[in-house]
Amino acid sequence: MSEYIHAALLLHTAEKKIDEKNLTKVLSAAGLKPDEIRVKALVASLDGVDIEEAIKTAAAVPSVAVVSPSEEVKEAPKEEKKEEEEKKEEEAIQGLGALFGA
Repeated sequence: MSEYIHAALLLHTAEKKIDEKNLTKVLSAAGLKPDEIRVKALVASLDGVDIEEAIKTAAAVPSVAVVSPSEEVKEAPKEEKKEEEEKKEEEAIQGLGALFGA
């Protein structure tokens, strides 16, 4: 489904209307066979959504710390890692939800 969202964002960036026809054209031009149901669902879910506002309020992607090979990295306890993964997953879902006006 991400390729559909990317196609919609591409249309938005190009200041083109995000409709079934344009979305299908972009997906086809990328070499994909668009699923008519997914195209309709995405267009319907974006109806009335301010994409610029959704992008501004979307959860920021966490930055990755770079560690040199000489630095010793301590592993966090498994519970802590699991909680961090769940938190990141929730943030990603919230960010995607903002895109669809949820």
